[in-house]
Amino acid sequence: MYDTLKVSTLESKFPLFSVEHDCIVSKEADLTVGFRVTLPEIFTVSSAEYEAMHGTWLKAIKVLPHYTILHKQDWFIAETYRPDSRGDLSFLSRCYERHFIERPYLYHTCYLFITKTVRERSRRRSDWSTLCRGMLVPKESRDPEMTAMFMDAVGQFVGIVNESGYLHLEQLRGTEIVGTENRAGIIEKYFALTQQDRAVMQDIRLDPGRMQIGDDILCLHTLSDLDDLPQRVSTDLRYERLSTDRSDCRLSYAAPVGLLLGCNHVYNQYVMIDDHTETLRRFERSARNLQSLSRYSRANALNKEWIDAFLNEAHDESLLPVRCHCHVLSWSESAEELKRVRNEVGAQLALMGCTPHHNTVDVPTLFWAAIPGNEADFPAEESFHTFLEQALCFFTAETNYRSSPSPFGIKMVDRLTGVPIHLDISDLPMKQGVTTNRNKFCLGPSGSGKSFILNHIVRQYYEQGAHMVIVDVGNSYKGLCELVNKKTGGRDGIYFTYTDEEPICFNPFYTNDGVFDIEKRESIKTLILTLWKRDDEPPSRSEEVALSNAVNLYLEHIGRHPEHKPSFNGFYRFVGRDYRRLLRQKNVREKDFDIDNFLTVLEPYYEGGEYDYLLNSDKELDLLHKRFIVFELDNIKDHKILLPIVTIIIMETYIGKMRRLKGVRKVILIEECWKALTSANMSEYIRYLYKTVRKYFGEAVIVTQEVDDIISSPIVKETIINNAD
Repeated sequence: MYDTLKVSTLESKFPLFSVEHDCIVSKEADLTVGFRVTLPEIFTVSSAEYEAMHGTWLKAIKVLPHYTILHKQDWFIAETYRPDSRGDLSFLSRCYERHFIERPYLYHTCYLFITKTVRERSRRRSDWSTLCRGMLVPKESRDPEMTAMFMDAVGQFVGIVNESGYLHLEQLRGTEIVGTENRAGIIEKYFALTQQDRAVMQDIRLDPGRMQIGDDILCLHTLSDLDDLPQRVSTDLRYERLSTDRSDCRLSYAAPVGLLLGCNHVYNQYVMIDDHTETLRRFERSARNLQSLSRYSRANALNKEWIDAFLNEAHDESLLPVRCHCHVLSWSESAEELKRVRNEVGAQLALMGCTPHHNTVDVPTLFWAAIPGNEADFPAEESFHTFLEQALCFFTAETNYRSSPSPFGIKMVDRLTGVPIHLDISDLPMKQGVTTNRNKFCLGPSGSGKSFILNHIVRQYYEQGAHMVIVDVGNSYKGLCELVNKKTGGRDGIYFTYTDEEPICFNPFYTNDGVFDIEKRESIKTLILTLWKRDDEPPSRSEEVALSNAVNLYLEHIGRHPEHKPSFNGFYRFVGRDYRRLLRQKNVREKDFDIDNFLTVLEPYYEGGEYDYLLNSDKELDLLHKRFIVFELDNIKDHKILLPIVTIIIMETYIGKMRRLKGVRKVILIEECWKALTSANMSEYIRYLYKTVRKYFGEAVIVTQEVDDIISSPIVKETIINNAD
């Protein structure tokens, strides 16, 4: 006896006809336009921004014509981290990369497909799937005017979404849809359950209650019944794991079945836009029928009340009724692992307030309907009626952290998976208009990891050619400095610290090339003024002029007499002899400038004084071309005289780099001891540095443990807050 059943192949049932003008055309003449969607990075969106994205989708979808299907398809594929294997990496960089080898994470890809179909196709049930029957082109699909109107509406849709600034749609080209000889297209990737460019096609097996692609067994959870959905939905929810009583970490409402679901899966979201007037009329008829049957069953009376409430809300608030469906398609090679995956998907759906529904009957039909371009083949009985506002709450709205496209940056790790990413926190934010400068401010209590993260940042900055000037308290950067020193054979990695046997000493009047520009002159004046006047003793205008003249004349004097070595001792003798004589000739009154008081106050720093070593160094330190310099000031952090002086000289070193090294990144990092800069004389200096450093490719980084350290000085407070983005 012969088998009389008709046999057909999946190839013969394949629903797509061709790809023309970057659009997918089905054998039923349904037209589909595909897009790659760029979503915001996870944990970077506030509740208000989630609302704004929801509003963007809402406005964009309303411009689409009737009988349009919006299909958002999110792929989450398990990958492992592949380290940077370049040969020029430093020892620490290689160790960093090796630490993360093969660390697992989910790679997210998001697509959006907009399909124009006809009324008859939108109402068909699963037994009318193209898997079960042939194809017949409807008359409406052959209307060129309808096609033109649909493409215009899609253009408006894309414009609205892209102008929001939160989302970006990029249309898929024909080669991306069907693929090329060397690269698989999205359709081929779909059947291979992968997003790799090299997709291997595998056999598809359909058994009762089970579907298998290659070795992967599919598992389907659907949200297609109102009884399985929560009473209320929202655009976002609170992520308790990273939230505190003072701060909220927000994720989209559907995030539990997105990046938070740690297995291979595809999350498909459908919004079917029918003729809303016809939909409301059909509900009106249903309500009347239930009214007539209400005396036979209390359930009929309750259903009638629910329909009335739906209709009232639709008319009162002008809401758009749509049909919606969502499902999570996951897979695994082993039945034991698939059981764990099924439980995990169910648990994540429960976090959304949904009742998990493991669907074993409709897997082939829904898998077939999710083929890019075959959205019109979706079975109507698998959808539920709701309003567009509620349907959009089931859209995922975040993606993985992305590495910055900038060549400069630092390596950080993904907060969710711990996978390294390349992050530019200096140049890219300025180019994007997020910040106006590169300055940074680091605040945290003791033990919070400030020095740890800054060592990490400083090392990577240095390895990319930046000049680092670090003012430290606590030896936090000694190990890194020694590593740099050994690697460069002592040519770099200069470490200054203060001890009684070898105190820090400088020569503020020394320059390697004998050039005293305006910044150098101003730094000398600021230094001497700090030595001369107390914080609560501002100088008079005549005293400022007299001091400026004294410095300028001394610099002219050593310029005419190169045999005289510039030093503070030389300046002191010049003021006591030559400048005193000049003041007498000009009849400068003592009340305008008391030169004897000036010399008496500065005497401790002159030869034979208590601090005569401080400003009279015989070491001609040329720090201009040293790229890694650390000043460790732990031993003098509470010294009222030495700390401000040493800090000023350090600042002068950085200003010299800032002005003279054109096109080279320069960073000054001041940790804890920056409190010395809050004096009246130094506040203006800090203001100058913070406002000027941006113009010279520089960065100022301030580190402290207390907020009060900032607000204690009004000038510094405003300077740091306004200029540390």
